[in-house]
Amino acid sequence: MARIVQKFGGTSVADLNCIRDVAYRVKKETDAGHEVAVVVSAMSGATNQLVGWASDIGPIHDAREYDAIVASGEQVTAGLLAIALQNIGIDARSWLGWQIPIRSDMLHGAARIESIDGAAISDRMKDGQVAVIAGFQGISPGNRISTFGRGGSDTSAVAIAAALKADRCDIYTDVDGIYTTDPRIAPKARKLSTITFEEMLEMASSGAKVLQTRSVAMAMRYNVNLQVRSSFNDSAGTLVVNEDSVVEKESISGIAYSPDEAKITILGLPDQPGIAAGVFGALADHHVNVDMIVQSASSATKKTDISFSIGRKDLDKAVDIIHKNKAKLDFESVDTLSNVAKISVVGTAMRTQPGVAKTMFETLASIGINLHVISTSEIKISVLIDAEYIELAVRSLHTVYGLDDE
Repeated sequence: MARIVQKFGGTSVADLNCIRDVAYRVKKETDAGHEVAVVVSAMSGATNQLVGWASDIGPIHDAREYDAIVASGEQVTAGLLAIALQNIGIDARSWLGWQIPIRSDMLHGAARIESIDGAAISDRMKDGQVAVIAGFQGISPGNRISTFGRGGSDTSAVAIAAALKADRCDIYTDVDGIYTTDPRIAPKARKLSTITFEEMLEMASSGAKVLQTRSVAMAMRYNVNLQVRSSFNDSAGTLVVNEDSVVEKESISGIAYSPDEAKITILGLPDQPGIAAGVFGALADHHVNVDMIVQSASSATKKTDISFSIGRKDLDKAVDIIHKNKAKLDFESVDTLSNVAKISVVGTAMRTQPGVAKTMFETLASIGINLHVISTSEIKISVLIDAEYIELAVRSLHTVYGLDDE
């Protein structure tokens, strides 16, 4: 007997028929003798509708009331699934974040989980009851409903799996696993049987949408075994595991891309200590996330230029912040590129296989793609390119690294 947390996303619970299908998937695990907790997202499209209502009623609104509104989508799904399970003979009840409780910080709309008391749910599971938990939500220090940001149900599921000491956390979605790249871009993409936490974290942070970055980081921190599976078939999924669980890899694991990037270059900054801190501190204070950073300095002019990438939606906000700090930063000008994309090659094989970067740069050069920014980590190389070349870049790199499914 195992203890399993199952998480079903919005497409998996899109309508009442889907919810009934989910109930039978849950029943299959309980019939096998397993203890089961289920974490659900809002029904497909529900959160967008709730967000729209909140924006329409008041474009500038209290974040606490916003959370009270958007958290209701998961509450509806949890209640419906609990009823569906009861109708097929499964003892089940719904749980909201505040009932467990899942305690968070006070950053409403993008709260961080601080603690989960899983004792009550654990006791009910031992007695054979299925816990159906509304994802994406908790309770803040002011006893107000808090939400964890879009995609936060994945984070809820992993955190609950850790709190319940679950043997596995199955993430059910509309794809049947994790692929070497987006099959819509590269039809020859292969499904991976396993991928390490580190690789999945780099893939997620580089644009792969199957798992939310925060959920992968949490799974790695608490060593929660993840499995990505399809809600619509019974094929084997992809296991996300600790690196010690896999044999040393000899090839790249995947190609990720993020299409909605922008580049900012601040020209003519004083080349002195504290300038970079001044730039990125001001952006951080306004919750602007910065990704790739390149700095170049001239010894002759005592000036430096800093280029960095951000999400395209934050471009105008970031430029405004920089200009408001012009007196403090003493720069000459600001240049922007709004239509760029990030392409990343990911794999633990980089630790032992030389020439990965060389292959990437030569391949992109051979098809006439210019690189605006280059960034590396131990298991990832990312480049910023013109967005119009996304498909060409992904397909070419997928082929040259031997990832095509023959």
